Amino acid sequence: MLESLDQTKKRRISLTMTGKTDQQQHTAQRLRLNLRQLEVFVATARGGSTRAAADRVARSQSAASSALADLESSVGALLFDRLGRRLVLNENGRALLPRAQALLDQAGEVEALFSGEHAAPLRVAASFTIGEYLLPERVSQWTALHPQSQVHLHIANTRDVIEAVAGFDVDVGFIEGPQTHPDLVVRAWREDELVIVAAPGHPLASRIATHHQLSQATWVLREHGSGTRQVTDAWLIQNLEQVRVGFELGSTEAIKRVVASGTGLACLSRYTVAQALEDGHLIELRTRLPAGMRRLATVMHRDKLLGRATADFLRHCGATVPRMPAAR
Repeated sequence: MLESLDQTKKRRISLTMTGKTDQQQHTAQRLRLNLRQLEVFVATARGGSTRAAADRVARSQSAASSALADLESSVGALLFDRLGRRLVLNENGRALLPRAQALLDQAGEVEALFSGEHAAPLRVAASFTIGEYLLPERVSQWTALHPQSQVHLHIANTRDVIEAVAGFDVDVGFIEGPQTHPDLVVRAWREDELVIVAAPGHPLASRIATHHQLSQATWVLREHGSGTRQVTDAWLIQNLEQVRVGFELGSTEAIKRVVASGTGLACLSRYTVAQALEDGHLIELRTRLPAGMRRLATVMHRDKLLGRATADFLRHCGATVPRMPAAR
């Protein structure tokens, strides 16, 4: 009986020791991940190949390929589907991407604590109307209040801003179109009014333009993919028999110059034409169309770890900060 109890006790001790050993091995396996591997993984996800990743993180392609292989070995799963020479995130990779990006962001903030800057650069993307007419003053004020906090502002059309936020290329985006995306959180920011403008000498400038006259006019509009174009199309098509597009331009300033020369009508944000209306280069056309209103919005990735600086910048811009865990 004594021998049996002693053997039982030994077995229990053996099981306990074995359990601790397994846990230690599991911990060791988790800790084999490193930031270099995650950096290459995120860069590969953005670039679509280890060659593109190597250019982003300033490493050789062989080193990038090795880091990615080590990461997949450590997690015990493939993170990409190999389609020819292109690497496309699979289900595992999509699950890891937001967590990997969050870790890299936190690591950057830790480094900044000891770099003398005390704040990682804010990466902001904005559609043209917002980036060129609304954010510059706010960024200037932010920099004056936080001289050690840089803001990297990328200006593109709304579609590209959405892609930048979805791909974790930026921390936050500002858009002007009614866009949605399953991975993003879109929140109303402020309202904007669409106005129809023409040259002071345009035949419709001195009268109230009818629906028929507007339908027969030549329009100078933004390119497809622009938030302004998306809202303009919806507003005009809903109220006019037809919209005769004479020019599609990728710049609001170019549109204003073409219209000021006497060619066609334009439908633009009031923010973008305010100075031209005041200077008399353009006039606001009087019509019987209902007011064209739209909402400008902020957009963030729902899995993005919102840093304190980003949250403070959003508040500085008068935007609502979503309730999500903030980095400390």
